Amino acid sequence: MGNRLHVATAAGSAMAVLLLTAGCGSGGDSSRTVSSVRPAAADKAIGDGYADGYGSGSAAGDGYGAGASPQAAGSGSGPAGELAVREIAAVGSVVTDAAGAALYRFDKDTAQPPGSTCDGACATTWPPVPADDAKASAGIDAGVLGEVGRSDGTRQLTIAGWPVYRYAKDTEVGVARGEGVGGTWHAVAPDGKKAADGKAAGGGTAGSGTAGGGMAGSGMAGHGAAGKTGDSLSLGTDAKLGRLLVDSQGRTLYRFDKDSAWPMKFGCLDACLNTWKPAAPVEKEKASGIPADLVGSVKRPDGSEQLTIDCWPVYLFTGDTAPGQTNGHGKQGLWFAVDGAGKKIPAAS
Repeated sequence: MGNRLHVATAAGSAMAVLLLTAGCGSGGDSSRTVSSVRPAAADKAIGDGYADGYGSGSAAGDGYGAGASPQAAGSGSGPAGELAVREIAAVGSVVTDAAGAALYRFDKDTAQPPGSTCDGACATTWPPVPADDAKASAGIDAGVLGEVGRSDGTRQLTIAGWPVYRYAKDTEVGVARGEGVGGTWHAVAPDGKKAADGKAAGGGTAGSGTAGGGMAGSGMAGHGAAGKTGDSLSLGTDAKLGRLLVDSQGRTLYRFDKDSAWPMKFGCLDACLNTWKPAAPVEKEKASGIPADLVGSVKRPDGSEQLTIDCWPVYLFTGDTAPGQTNGHGKQGLWFAVDGAGKKIPAAS
């Protein structure tokens, strides 16, 4: 069966609808795999009715622009102006534009030679910073600034070869909500490196400052903003739930009932991602305890890749502060741990 485009048109729905490849059909128990898919529409704000699925520590739209001025971060594709270096808590020394918006780099881009891969819906969430009028200030070497041509013919600012972007949800100065999103987006340091790497090297707590977290100092390295699962997937054992899927650090993986496997929809967007972190993809051959053909990945509206199990996107819960915890299971009757067959474990388990 060829690829088909399914567009959700139900009134009030704020989920992002994606184009799926063949293989993730509607069969309830069939083995299905998801390969990379692209968003059919730009990322949108979550409407009413989604806050109840976020879990503790987050409310829909919390901190996303109340009182923000048109010149604040997230204002889109305006000129960069005179760049500056700002210390952002739990991230480090971050390059900002003249309005104070944090700038980011994308792991799927390239620096040598410079190349930008964030287009379409991705560029709506992550507006490219124009090269026009950008200039260095104290703390930034003018020699690291450059530009690269984009597919639409515009010129994008680069720092040490890396194309840089703003994040649409940074709606006030002094924040870097985009740090670690999808495990592929990172605030950029004055030398073009990842700002959080410098913070960690200096003994800081990179990745622990994401809203809705609670992971700082817990020993759960990498869980904070990035939500990375590492390089393997296996089955853990919980005294109450039995055998369930965990990442390489022993952290429980969850699926969300407001997501959909076919047609593919994301119900967890915007503020939801402060509490539930998309798990990074895992190579099929590095998954044990689960049929390899159930392991796949999907492209989110921000351009990042997320692990899927039996076509369902899976997440980490920031309320799990140590390996083996299952605090997210049954949250709001919408979030569930996953068993070795790729199915959700009932809340009553």
